[in-house]
Amino acid sequence: MLKPSSKAYVPFVSVENMMRLVHHIGLEDMLRGLAAEIETDFKRWELFDKTPRVASHSDVGVIELMPTSDGEAYGFKYVNGHPKNTSEGLQTVTAFGLLADVYTGYPTLLSEMTLLTALRTAATSAMAAKHLAPKGAKTMAMIGNGAQSEFQTLAMKAIIGLEAVRLYDTDPAATDKAARNLEGMGVHVTKCKSAEDSMEGAEIITTCTADKQCATILTDNMIGAGVHINAIGGDCPGKTELAEAILHRSDIFVEFPPQTRIEGEIQQLAEDHPVTELWEVITGAAKGRVSDKQITLFDSVGFAIEDFSALRYVRENIKGTAFYQDLDMLADPDDPRDLFGMLKRAEV
Repeated sequence: MLKPSSKAYVPFVSVENMMRLVHHIGLEDMLRGLAAEIETDFKRWELFDKTPRVASHSDVGVIELMPTSDGEAYGFKYVNGHPKNTSEGLQTVTAFGLLADVYTGYPTLLSEMTLLTALRTAATSAMAAKHLAPKGAKTMAMIGNGAQSEFQTLAMKAIIGLEAVRLYDTDPAATDKAARNLEGMGVHVTKCKSAEDSMEGAEIITTCTADKQCATILTDNMIGAGVHINAIGGDCPGKTELAEAILHRSDIFVEFPPQTRIEGEIQQLAEDHPVTELWEVITGAAKGRVSDKQITLFDSVGFAIEDFSALRYVRENIKGTAFYQDLDMLADPDDPRDLFGMLKRAEV
């Protein structure tokens, strides 16, 4: 059997190796590292190819491709969102991603992204909160206690110094799970009986529910002046979490308006409703929080540049480690024009 050349191999990070990498770096250090990588790429936002993700919707979920390039590297993520999966013992979200060299077109990394998406989503939320939340914010309401809730909490702790989280979910078992997982993690945890209860004393309100429908998780009378809302549950047309009146009272910040107007909270608003792109705040081209009374809303649906940043971070941090495998993915005949000859010589 012909032995593949070095050009045939692509580094692959499995779920097992991703978990090993996280523990090797340290969870909070990795969240900080991802946030820094994402913020760096947001500062060069204008260099990237940008397009709304390519989505295939069904009655039960969505499957999407999320591509981007900075001109030197190309990346994409395959991701699904199927809220009904948990009732069948499956993940709501699964994902994998790839990086490639623009000059040759050759892949340079293939990675699981179910865990990595959870990490980068939380890192992005906390990076945004650093710019938009009230200074010195210490308490967060976490409404929706599924797979993302612990990551959100610990990213806020690592990046903005969160000290307390107030958990609420319509399923008490989910709240119990989140509270149990956060034990001993350096955050004071309170289990709440209602969404209203969870917001008592909270400067940051995170909504992260999975129902594929228009739901009113937050009503207008629940939101007081001066809070930061981190709305991350919206991810497809027809799925929202906030009452429209809240949007009219808030200064709204988004990743990529053409995508957010399709999938985010602002799909409820007119096409010309003003929003500010987060990269503009990070670069100083636009203002973020300007007063103690201001309600800031990060209408986050996730964007390909965040995945690109996360994949680049992983590629750099697996170097010199055992946290990846080399996959024989690329045909490499002795003569680039003789692919058939390579096949023929491999005949047993």
